[in-house]
Amino acid sequence: MRMMIAALLVLALGATAAAAQEGSRLPAPRTTPEATVPVNVNTATMAQLETLPGVGPALAQRIVDYRQQNGGFKKIEELMNVRGIGEASFLKLKALITVTPPRTDRAATQ
Repeated sequence: MRMMIAALLVLALGATAAAAQEGSRLPAPRTTPEATVPVNVNTATMAQLETLPGVGPALAQRIVDYRQQNGGFKKIEELMNVRGIGEASFLKLKALITVTPPRTDRAATQ
């Protein structure tokens, strides 16, 4: 009887150790290179814009084109005027972006 209990304990400990080793072989969770500080959409480079979730090279270029054609973004909601950014995309980006008012000629000379 003691031998049977001892054998069961050894099996249980072996199974626990095997499960612990299996858990350590799991791949590390994937992390994406998302922006950690808000990205200013009026001054960001294309590379900085591409750190935002869902923003690839084509969308980053459209953001840059929009700000050049319209004198910059006055409020973050204007980002939804860029083709490819709808309300759902904007809501994902909202906490990760910021807008400082575009510089005017008067502000640039002071």
